[in-house]
Amino acid sequence: MNYFNVKYLPEALHFIEAQETKARNKILYNVSLSSQVKDANLFKKLTDEIWEFRTLYSKSYYRLLAFWDKDQKAMVFCTHGFEKKKSKTPKNEIARAEHFRELYFENNRKEK
Repeated sequence: MNYFNVKYLPEALHFIEAQETKARNKILYNVSLSSQVKDANLFKKLTDEIWEFRTLYSKSYYRLLAFWDKDQKAMVFCTHGFEKKKSKTPKNEIARAEHFRELYFENNRKEK
């Protein structure tokens, strides 16, 4: 059973494609798994609007930030990714995800 579906914005795809094969596969596996099980180690809420897909592979912490589009039933959009160095998610990365979210909804409203 899937709790939600995932779509990737271009920046998220670019990040994933830039990773070595085994890391890329683990990131995609964790995103897929997180849509099937509720586990904060895989998918965690950071702010009211921004969520984080979490992957640990070979002592590296990979993060994909995302948001929900509640108009599209059970749809999560990954905005971008980064390799995490510290325990807290950098505020500039959260701000970047919020910016992508705003752009998405601005463009989505124009199309309706």
